[in-house]
Amino acid sequence: MAIPQQEDLLRELVGVFGRMAGGLFRIAEEMHRANLIQTKFLYVEQMDRSLDDPVLAASLSTLSHTSDNKRRQMLFANRHYGLLLLSYRIGDMDRSELLGHLKVLSMNSVFVEYWRLTSEHRRQLPPDSLEARTGRAVDAVMKERLDDLEEWRIVGTESDSTPD
Repeated sequence: MAIPQQEDLLRELVGVFGRMAGGLFRIAEEMHRANLIQTKFLYVEQMDRSLDDPVLAASLSTLSHTSDNKRRQMLFANRHYGLLLLSYRIGDMDRSELLGHLKVLSMNSVFVEYWRLTSEHRRQLPPDSLEARTGRAVDAVMKERLDDLEEWRIVGTESDSTPD
């Protein structure tokens, strides 16, 4: 049986170990974020090189039957989307900021085309992954955008705009 001083010492040691474990967990999280950033940096560097060289761009693109310029646009749209996801992953922006940026991006015709051409890619992602969940959110934004355009067309028909 432990004496009261030993019990107090044991409680204190358990508390110290608990704080140390919490600190180690935070360090591991920071290292993970740093590794993500470094990996994305290498990815962006590789994308930059491919944007400058059509031969390299062809090696990174899975979109067939596209011109060199269109391929570059699609790769750049992909890179921009990936950087937004990275910003969210590392805590640089919250979910509402991410979705706000993606809503704005969904108004860009190049991004809309990129999104349409890469829909099959997203269907192959694990359903619970960040990219798949974000993809479903962007799909909803795109659908909402199309619904808004259709509503505008219905409200703004020719018969409504002709004078009496």
